[in-house]
Amino acid sequence: MYIKVRVIAGAKKELIQEISAGHFKISVKEPALRNLANRRIVELVAMHYKVQVQKVRIVSGHRSPSKILSVPELIAR
Repeated sequence: MYIKVRVIAGAKKELIQEISAGHFKISVKEPALRNLANRRIVELVAMHYKVQVQKVRIVSGHRSPSKILSVPELIAR
């Protein structure tokens, strides 16, 4: 499953807002240097969907505030 993320790096507070299904606005404290903000975004999305961090990856937008992330499908129990 793909999700779209709009990122604000270097914010004062960390915040994750789900705008609609599959669309997020995320603020992170880490700066957009040395991939720090991207790593934190992946961690936050993994925590939100309750999956392992290694399973979430950035598909496009590595250097852009608009990103597309790949999250594995959750199996209904």
